[in-house]
Amino acid sequence: MSLAGEERKREIMTLLNEKGKVIAGELAQRFEVSTETIRRDLDDLEKENKLKKVYGGALRISSKVEPPLLERESTNVEAKLKVGALAAKLVEDNDVIVLDEGSTVLQMIPFLEHKRNLTILTNSIPALMRLLEYQKRGTFDVKIILIGGVVNTQHLRATGPIAEKIIEDFYVNKAFISVDGVSLKHGITSYDYEKAVFTRKLIGGSEMAIVVADYSKIAKRTVARIADLRELHTIVSDEAPPEEWKSQLGKLELSWIHRESDL
Repeated sequence: MSLAGEERKREIMTLLNEKGKVIAGELAQRFEVSTETIRRDLDDLEKENKLKKVYGGALRISSKVEPPLLERESTNVEAKLKVGALAAKLVEDNDVIVLDEGSTVLQMIPFLEHKRNLTILTNSIPALMRLLEYQKRGTFDVKIILIGGVVNTQHLRATGPIAEKIIEDFYVNKAFISVDGVSLKHGITSYDYEKAVFTRKLIGGSEMAIVVADYSKIAKRTVARIADLRELHTIVSDEAPPEEWKSQLGKLELSWIHRESDL
C-alpha cells in the first residue's frame, strides 16, 4: 500500500513503538516505496527527536510515558486551576474555539459559563461531559461539536486520521492546547505522536494558538515534536517565564500570561 508522507511516518512510529526497532528495507517493501524515501522519513523523524537512526534502520527512543488522564488531573491542581481561569479570560462572546483533552484545558470550562454564543470543538470525552452539564443548567450559551476518531481509553481523547480529517474542515478563532513540554530550542512537544500530529492540525486551523501549561512543563522536551514557538500566539502559565526566555519571547512575538495584569 502507498501512504502519504505523514501517514507513512505515523505508521513507522506505530511499528517502532511495538517492536523497538525498524529496518529500512522492510519498511520500503511494506509501504511500496524506495529505501531512499524511507531514509528521508527516518531523517525527518530523527530531527523531530522521535527515533534514533542506526545502520540499516532506526531504534525507539526510550522516554517517559504520558500519565493517564485521571493521574494528570490530580497533579499540580492549584496551578492548573489558575492557568484555566486565566486562559478562559481570553475567550470572548461569539468565539469559535477548540479545547483539547489536556487536564489543564479542562479547568477552563467552569469559567466559560457566562460567555455568550460560543461554539466549542473538542476531542475530549471529559470536556464533552462537562460542557453538557453546564449546558443543561441553562446558563451556558454554547454549540458543542465533538471531534470523533480513534478513542484512547487511558486519556479519553479521540485522535488519528479521522479526527485530523474532521478538524481540517474547521477554522477557529482560538485553539487552547495542552503540551507535555515547552522548550525555547525544541518548541512544544508531546509524549504521544498521534496527539502531536492532531495538535499540529489544530494550530494550522486557528487564528490564535494558545498553549496552557503549568510551570512543570516549561523548559522541558518530550519525544514527539508538535510545533516551533514561532507558530504560537500565547502561552498561559502559573508563573513568569524563565529569565533567559524574556528577550527571546519578544523576538518570537509570543506573549506570556501568568497573572491578570498580563491580559
